[in-house]
Amino acid sequence: MNGKKRKPEWVEPNAPGTYASSVLKGVEGSHDGLPGASPQPAPSHPLPRKRPLTADQYVRGVREGDRVVLARAITLIESNAHAHAALAQTVLTELLPFTGNSVRVGITGVPGAGKSTFIESLGLHLAAAGHQVAVLAIDPSSSLTRGSVLGDKTRMEKLAREPRCFIRPSPSGGTLGGVARKTRETMLLCEAAGFDVVLVETVGVGQSEITVRSMVDFFLLLLITGAGDELQGIKKGVMELADAVVINKADGDNRTRAEATRAEFAHALHYLTPATQGWTTPTLTCSALTGDGISGLWDTIAAFHQQTVQSGAFAQRRRAQSLEWVHSMANEHLRALFYADPDIMALLPRIEHEVAAGTLTAATAVRELISAFEHRHHRDRK
Repeated sequence: MNGKKRKPEWVEPNAPGTYASSVLKGVEGSHDGLPGASPQPAPSHPLPRKRPLTADQYVRGVREGDRVVLARAITLIESNAHAHAALAQTVLTELLPFTGNSVRVGITGVPGAGKSTFIESLGLHLAAAGHQVAVLAIDPSSSLTRGSVLGDKTRMEKLAREPRCFIRPSPSGGTLGGVARKTRETMLLCEAAGFDVVLVETVGVGQSEITVRSMVDFFLLLLITGAGDELQGIKKGVMELADAVVINKADGDNRTRAEATRAEFAHALHYLTPATQGWTTPTLTCSALTGDGISGLWDTIAAFHQQTVQSGAFAQRRRAQSLEWVHSMANEHLRALFYADPDIMALLPRIEHEVAAGTLTAATAVRELISAFEHRHHRDRK
């Protein structure tokens, strides 16, 4: 950008007057990060409002790789305010022809597997090789704490200082479907800004892994050795989703045990159907701390990309994900309409009380709610 740079209040700069790479604060609770969208009380000394941008200014700024405009565009699509929805979709529509040119990698792992250190090590390796890397997170569990995942991720501070990298936390306080939609659209913005590798980290467990699998090309499961079955119980359902299983912390005295764990998982994978047709899920070891194995892992992802592009599986997965996205957003929209309906809002407390008291079955409760919803909309159409 030309002229003197002023630090915006929503950016944590790497150094005074710069924001080439930043770990941006998440959207907390129902705060949308846009003027007039926050329920928080006004500060005693209000900061000046940022000048609103037009759709053309958003599009041009994102295409030029302006990090400040990119961050504002992401905040725009994260907004729950109806006033911002039309502008956000206009910006996305204009940028859509410039998306889809990245390799999207989903990363999940058991607690303690070292995902932050691993992502930093992989991101720095990719940046050194000339890639532009965006790191996104999807954390539906943050709706319970009203916090964001990456806002204070100090363990990734080296990556945050890397000019070729961009780190963005997921919005908090939303449903899994809502967070997934915003993560998908953030990914599109990053691609339009020129990032050719997008790393999507899942912080929650369970359903969030399936959600991340539905938006990436390559899904990586990060494990460690000697963590105990109770810690690695997540692996049973997730292994079938993985395009690679990586045993981290294979360094020092732990190297031999990590190799033994890798061999165990390699044996187990023989009995599972590969997550991607025509691809044999490999098991690898690495050390995010020393960097050993990181280069080989990226070579594996590159080989996956080349093979699936040539076979057509890559494009087929992207098409299927786009269609799934449509159905997911339609379901989310219908759910919001249903629970915002005045008749449903009036009926729900009584029905919930009767179901909890055991005087009304769940099936009967659902039929009553659906009947009320249908009756209202039938009445409105007349």
